[in-house]
Amino acid sequence: MKIHIKNGRLIDPKHGVDAVQDIFIAKGKVVAIGEAPKEFQASRVIDARSLIVCPGFVDLSVRLREPGFEYKATLESEMGAAVAGGITSFACPPDTDPPLDEPGLVEMLKHRAKSLNQAHVYPIGALTQGLNGERLTEMAELNDAGCVVFGQSDGLLSNLRVLMQAMRYASTFGFSVWLRPQEISLTSDGVAHDGEVATRLGLPTVPVCAETIALANIILLTKETGVRVHLCRISSAEGLAMVRVAKHQGLPISCDVTINHLHLSDMDIGFFDSNCHLMPPLRGFSDRDALRQGVLDGTIDAICSDHAPVDEDAKLLPFGQSEIGATGVELLLPLTLKWGMEMRLPMLKVLAKITSDPAQILGIDAGHIAVGSAADICIFDPDHYWKVTSTAILSQGKNTPFMGMELPGGIKYTLVNGQIVYER
Repeated sequence: MKIHIKNGRLIDPKHGVDAVQDIFIAKGKVVAIGEAPKEFQASRVIDARSLIVCPGFVDLSVRLREPGFEYKATLESEMGAAVAGGITSFACPPDTDPPLDEPGLVEMLKHRAKSLNQAHVYPIGALTQGLNGERLTEMAELNDAGCVVFGQSDGLLSNLRVLMQAMRYASTFGFSVWLRPQEISLTSDGVAHDGEVATRLGLPTVPVCAETIALANIILLTKETGVRVHLCRISSAEGLAMVRVAKHQGLPISCDVTINHLHLSDMDIGFFDSNCHLMPPLRGFSDRDALRQGVLDGTIDAICSDHAPVDEDAKLLPFGQSEIGATGVELLLPLTLKWGMEMRLPMLKVLAKITSDPAQILGIDAGHIAVGSAADICIFDPDHYWKVTSTAILSQGKNTPFMGMELPGGIKYTLVNGQIVYER
């Protein structure tokens, strides 16, 4: 299909472009920007007047719930929700059932995702077999099957010797290791930040030191092994300060933050709102403000949705017993825009955090628009406000702390490989 996107405000953070320019697409690629190629006849013209045309968004954490948890969500529902949110590429954590620790499982997931002809899926391979922290996986074979990075999902390996071996192995092959800095022995049954709110509500806590102790271990092992490390879901001011120092020392470390932690604090738990049962937990106001500043100054490299659809019954349980997670792919753009507006940032810098910057961390050719690149494009109305309701969200999981809020950023079109996969 040949597509002509005209009159749109093209914003491409990677190339520093913010101007009204037309885009011409053929055979899944961008063939021209500005003026049409000779004898170009569009089979579809999209008038993007008053709209923003930008690279499709890149999300560093989207749980598809397949294989193993289809009762929570399906590949079809979550990939449909992703493109409805303008996301054209995303990383899928390895904590499926069974975990993504064998090439056959990865190939099956990639095949299923490709057959839907929607967003690009990049599986995160398990660092250890069964994610049990004891024996390393065959990372080279998993990489051949389609895993671009490797991680342990929701916590630091309890055996640091195994972690060091994994990091050395990954470094040998040039693989990146993704780790969530959480010392599992300090979290036990914790469900909320160790502060006044948890004390008042009588909830078991997760102290900030669970993050900082894990970070200290990761930073020291990074110095020892030289492996590229990505820190998933930084949540505290103290943790952020440690990352900032490590970066100033020149260590090959990057980090991200969830969109929830940029807007919410433990005060939002209110009277046991289970939609705020997240991990890492929502922390104090000072932590939230530090994270917002950390994205602004570049210490935090990317914003992710940390999309985790949960079935309704699991969220109706008491707070401490409810399942962890929030749906997020359809809220990534609106909440990033909201953060950018509150920080008074130009759109170019705001969109970089969900396009070119996460693409660089993931190591993929995405998050930009250039002649010859794949036509993965999002077109949205920054002035359109919509209300977050269970019917407005396409994800099978309706679990979000932002239910009922009005947010900016209405997606009009999402294109993947030059095909319109979402249109509103």
